[in-house]
Amino acid sequence: MQLAIVDRQGGRNLPLGVLFGIGAGALWGLVFLTPEMVRAFSPLQLTIGRYLAYGLISATLIAPRWRMLQQLGRREWLALCWLSLAGNTLYYILLSSAVQLGGIAMTSLVIGFIPVAVTIAGSRDEGAVSLRRLAPSLLFCSAGAICIGWQAIAIPTGSVGAQLIGLGCAIGALAAWSIYAINNSRWLVRLDHVTAHDWNLLIGIVTGAQSLVLIPVSLMLDDSRHDVTAWAEFAAVSVGVAVFASILGSLLWNRMSRLLPLTLVGQMILFETLFALIYCFLWERRGPTLLEAAAFALVVASVLSCIGAHRGLSSADPAPAG
Repeated sequence: MQLAIVDRQGGRNLPLGVLFGIGAGALWGLVFLTPEMVRAFSPLQLTIGRYLAYGLISATLIAPRWRMLQQLGRREWLALCWLSLAGNTLYYILLSSAVQLGGIAMTSLVIGFIPVAVTIAGSRDEGAVSLRRLAPSLLFCSAGAICIGWQAIAIPTGSVGAQLIGLGCAIGALAAWSIYAINNSRWLVRLDHVTAHDWNLLIGIVTGAQSLVLIPVSLMLDDSRHDVTAWAEFAAVSVGVAVFASILGSLLWNRMSRLLPLTLVGQMILFETLFALIYCFLWERRGPTLLEAAAFALVVASVLSCIGAHRGLSSADPAPAG
């Protein structure tokens, strides 16, 4: 079973792309746990720690190929800046705030609508699957997302004000990452002289530079003190999430983005929601409720129906417009 939209070698592969999407979701789901693991630190500090480590690791890995940077023009560097801000810096500040104020379930509900936003945007690309064929997948996706967060919204775990602020942060994270997913996918299709891995490392370098700018802001806004043990735990979590989520997870996502059309790329983020819930259950040492179990089934149905909608594309179908 193959899906034919050109990548750098001239073809796309549906099964391999989906596997990459599952892997990225499994690694990205870890970021929902981080704000709970180190609650003593602010969302801004979490963002700085994660992306400073991401930037340093990226710079180290790309150093042997530094001459490649000379191939990048002003347009590419501007794209890297915007993608880093939308998909990393701004997104993670808002996501961490949403988790700490509204909880993982409510945040998962809102983030679960990313596939709807990305798929609708991708349906306007040339050669994309029509919204009519994608309607069952979008309905399953929406129903699953509603089930995931229903209990959190119906029975708030904190003050109403905190819940509302958390909800606003989650909606902001939804918008930021949707913009990133759409534009990053199109840039990966457009680029023919930069590998998906190097593009990810370049985003890491730019994001690391943005985190440096945030350090003075963090010092002005937060004067709390932490002991050595707390800082050691914070450093370990920051490096861990940088390696597994930012480096490995983004590498898998970028490779997937070259193998799948944008209408299917959006659906793959559902795996992040699924794995985030699995990690949440393990962290809280409980099993899924009836609504959460229903959400699992609906999300799986959404992805399978979306894959089915793409089976009719042949190797002669045109690539999405870049």
